[in-house]
Amino acid sequence: MLVAGLTTPAQAVSYGTPTISFSASYLSGAVGAVGDPVVSVTVGQSGADAGALTVAASASSKSSVAGTADVAVTGTGAVRQLAVTARGRGYANLTIKVTGLGGKTATKTLSYAASAAVQNPADARYLTGSSDASAAVDLGGGYVVVADDESNVLRMYDRTRSGAPVRTWDFSSQLGVSKEVDIEGAARVGDTIYWTGSLGNNKDGEYKADRNTVFTTKVTGSGAGAQLSYGRSYKKLRDDLVAWDKANGNRYGFSHGTATGQVPKQIDGFNVEGLEFAPGSTSTAYIGFRAPLAPAVPGGKALLVPVTNMDQVLASGTKAVFGAPVELDLGGLSVRDLRKNAAGQYLVLAGSWAADDNTDPYALYSWDGVAGHAPVKVRDLPTSDAGGWEAVVDVPDLTVPGARVQLITDNGSADLYGDGTEAKDLTHAEWKKSRAAWFTVG
Repeated sequence: MLVAGLTTPAQAVSYGTPTISFSASYLSGAVGAVGDPVVSVTVGQSGADAGALTVAASASSKSSVAGTADVAVTGTGAVRQLAVTARGRGYANLTIKVTGLGGKTATKTLSYAASAAVQNPADARYLTGSSDASAAVDLGGGYVVVADDESNVLRMYDRTRSGAPVRTWDFSSQLGVSKEVDIEGAARVGDTIYWTGSLGNNKDGEYKADRNTVFTTKVTGSGAGAQLSYGRSYKKLRDDLVAWDKANGNRYGFSHGTATGQVPKQIDGFNVEGLEFAPGSTSTAYIGFRAPLAPAVPGGKALLVPVTNMDQVLASGTKAVFGAPVELDLGGLSVRDLRKNAAGQYLVLAGSWAADDNTDPYALYSWDGVAGHAPVKVRDLPTSDAGGWEAVVDVPDLTVPGARVQLITDNGSADLYGDGTEAKDLTHAEWKKSRAAWFTVG
């Protein structure tokens, strides 16, 4: 019986079972990495303030890859940030536990994969969601758009951070293609980006029409606010190149290199990997070849073929017109990318014409873009880490001591996690990644 004037006793608070969810169930890291990708962890519990909940790793399936002590959770509200420090290469399932009021708990598993350490890890960033980076264009404000030669998706990344793309575009429907264009080169003029497929056969020597595609996108905004929209396409540049070479005595063997059964990545093959405009021009574009060499023998020169009306080719479908070819002495290597800055300073990313070239030599050459002027080797590039060097983001002022350039690898054929699976065949996009790295060139 209650005595008059006394407060009725409060009922005991009832707490529900905590909830926990991840922004992604899969996460990739690298041994020794700086600023690896993180996962957002959202927690809650009925009857309790989210700030009263604790989150920590409670178990690991392979502590040699990452143990519970290697998982750091920061933040105090409903959304926390989870980061993992890799101990070794491989896979680990990490059990993440949320503990709420009333002693109630819940767990969720994060599937983690760690790749091996690389040279100069402080200068490395990892672009996840794709492993086959093939061309890149600076969008200003620390952002870059990256193409993939295994899909038609263009992905925008923060150049300073490891992680997933902040925005993506897929123009397959506008291009009218059902397979990959095999995008390998790109160049920007004003607010227009020109993209080219490899124009070659596939790895089995079969002609695939979708690869004979050049197209444009228009850029609006810059940096984090950049957007791309589809422009125009042209699907006869390969045919124009073959006809031009035939008319000039089959000097470079384009007819042979494009024949049925001819694979593109051989010394006398046909494979485009570079695209950039000539000095001071918005109409003449250099097409850079990975194959053939000129001549197609060991020690041959790298080949550029100028398209003198590239603007009209894309604007109205005008047949391509070609200028005098340019042959560059890159020490027996060929063009893997070609990029210039506003001052007309070029960097040529040179690599092997071969298909198995991830450990073959790579080098950077400076050039002034003028036919007959020799390129100058700036530096050799490391080849001990996974992936092949594939793209130059932009070119700094090469006269400034200590100037640095960011390059991106194609990791598609790399066994990133030591299980024999090529990165392009991994089942989770979060585990696929290319590497961006900074190098001093000034």
